[in-house]
Amino acid sequence: MAPVTDWLQIALSVLSFGVAVLALGYVVRDRSADRFLLGALGVLWVGTVVQLVYGFVALASTDRDVHAFVFVLYLLGLVAVPPLAAWWARGEPSRAGAGVVVVAGLLVPFLLLRLDTIWGGGA
Repeated sequence: MAPVTDWLQIALSVLSFGVAVLALGYVVRDRSADRFLLGALGVLWVGTVVQLVYGFVALASTDRDVHAFVFVLYLLGLVAVPPLAAWWARGEPSRAGAGVVVVAGLLVPFLLLRLDTIWGGGA
């Protein structure tokens, strides 16, 4: 059982890039984050929670040599990114708040790739 399935990694990456592009539109139009953008982050967060559960189940049922501590930290970091970005974006009334969402949207796919690398034995 792989901790990051191809379909889940692709779906979360596409969703994350979509959130980043949406937030970039807010930055270009000089708009602060609103409920729609924060809702998109919420959907992304739900997807990362699914990945978290799937990763924990995979870790508990494997006999592979995985750096479990590092793997769990990356899973927790992955789940923390969307709500932290939403909190920061909501507190920042300028377009910089939407800029934080752009960064978060670009960070999630890289964390997913890192999870896959760690699972494969890379540290």
